[in-house]
Amino acid sequence: MKTKLIAPSLLSADFGNLQRDIEMLNNSQADWLHIDVMDGRFVPNISFGFPVMKTIQQHAKKFVDVHLMIVEPEKYVEEFIDHGANLVSVHYEACTHLHRTINLIQSKGAKAGVVLNPSTPVLMLEDIIADVDLVLLMSVNPGFGGQKFIENTYKKIAETKDLILSNNSTALIQVDGGVNLDNASKLFEAGADVLVAGNAVFSTENPERTIELLKI
Repeated sequence: MKTKLIAPSLLSADFGNLQRDIEMLNNSQADWLHIDVMDGRFVPNISFGFPVMKTIQQHAKKFVDVHLMIVEPEKYVEEFIDHGANLVSVHYEACTHLHRTINLIQSKGAKAGVVLNPSTPVLMLEDIIADVDLVLLMSVNPGFGGQKFIENTYKKIAETKDLILSNNSTALIQVDGGVNLDNASKLFEAGADVLVAGNAVFSTENPERTIELLKI
């Protein structure tokens, strides 16, 4: 899988014109579609569930990347995969049995990612890094779009890259939160492989051009 990937977040799409926005992404240089699922318990917000996933599944032609910001994600991962998820990422902080949950996702034919909140140190992944396909570093506190990027993320990218290399892991590094045209190239240079961008894409007059610029 090539690196320097852009995964626009549908959380920032126009839900009155969701099919239109998905088709725009299908025709753009976007690599993945990022789906943020929030339950109002793990994070202080609620977003879409399976009915919206069904719509996405009907229209998306690209890799579907689902980020579960929910408690007890192991109860729902199989259904998200059935609804078209190619990758499911779960929070380290939300999984009592993280290894079991990662194995469950992969056993159902999807790739598995683990997510770290901004205050969770990278070293917590030492015993799981060889088993995951992706590490998602939150560069804002999860729950709401449009937040300011946390600068300590650059340090965490370097630490994650070192952990991956020292354990012969093939995991990709994804960054989500406050990604924009001002910091995208610096994040890639720091070692990120996948950038999630929501407001930075959908709030612009020409989202397709913005996606092109994020990849430069």
